[in-house]
Amino acid sequence: MRITGIETFLVAPRWLFVKVSTDEGIDGWGEATLEGRSATVQAAVHELEDVLVGRDPRRIEDHWQVMSKAGFYRGGAVFSSAVAGLDQALWDIAGKSYGLPVHQLLGGPVRDRVRVYGWIGGDEPAEVADRAAGMRAAGFTAVKLNASGRMGPLDTTLAIDRTLDLAAAARSAMGEDGDFALDFHGRFTTPMARRIVAELEPLRPMFVEEPVLPEHSAHRLRDVVEATTLPIATGERLYGRAEFLPVLQAGIAVAQPDVAHAGGISECRRIAALAETFDVLLAPHCPLGPIALAACLQVDFATPNVLIQEQSLGIHYNTTSDLLDYLVDPSVFEFGAGWCARPTGPGLGIEVDEAAVRRAAEIGHRWRGPIWRHPDGSFAEW
Repeated sequence: MRITGIETFLVAPRWLFVKVSTDEGIDGWGEATLEGRSATVQAAVHELEDVLVGRDPRRIEDHWQVMSKAGFYRGGAVFSSAVAGLDQALWDIAGKSYGLPVHQLLGGPVRDRVRVYGWIGGDEPAEVADRAAGMRAAGFTAVKLNASGRMGPLDTTLAIDRTLDLAAAARSAMGEDGDFALDFHGRFTTPMARRIVAELEPLRPMFVEEPVLPEHSAHRLRDVVEATTLPIATGERLYGRAEFLPVLQAGIAVAQPDVAHAGGISECRRIAALAETFDVLLAPHCPLGPIALAACLQVDFATPNVLIQEQSLGIHYNTTSDLLDYLVDPSVFEFGAGWCARPTGPGLGIEVDEAAVRRAAEIGHRWRGPIWRHPDGSFAEW
């Protein structure tokens, strides 16, 4: 079997899909979405054609090593996302060629179902409570929400109280047998995060996510970890084992690699194994499309230290297309009672609706995150 071609598709709302074709008619799909920078990743994917076309797609580890290291300059969001999308597609081809789900190739399933959580929005406590209650009614036992909007470097008591009120609303709606997680999204400075985490402890969130910016993780994250008993999570903007090592050493409780950013299935499996040696759980980051979620699930079902899986159904980013729109059979993502059953189809376990993808790619997208500013006009973290 030989790789004959690579295609990429920018599709709404903000996703980048990758298709790898072979001379035996077995195609593989991956997702290399990098929110706000997917066109840049698209160029990087096609640069990697030179090391893949004409070669056996099932030499996945060798391809990963060459794609990641042969260009001399390596790592980072763009390169790692390009490798991630292609790596997923190669695993998809391997699974299809052997007639097995990818998790069987990774050692077989360690669980029969995985818990999933949903995203909720809301700027006011009443909105948060209403949307959390809706998720509960839909069967979800866990949700995640942003802890705040724009946050000043050392903001006021009122700003702190707004975050506490949102968290209290989520806790009330989810009940004592449900969970909520708070995403700080890197909007809090380290001293601001330290001020608020202890006050959140009585509300018992499942975890607090990205309390410091990734560039501060190696030297400031420990300060937040040691300021609270709450589980601290991070990892969506870390792209390999070497970047995860210092945050694991800092004492996080939950690692959140993104299979579309951190080198694909191959590297996320290695990150998970490294995290296991620190007694750290895995909650893969995935507010993205169906291919990324399918790849996450293959990792989840072969990895012992998985806590929960993020998914994007109904997320506020999905305004023009949603999670299920590019699948022939969306039932693989049925989240009954807040769980997803183990996929049994070959490869990534999904069938991509290629006609729908090609139609959407004719329109494409140019998604960008918002640019926020503080009252004094200076840049504010989104």
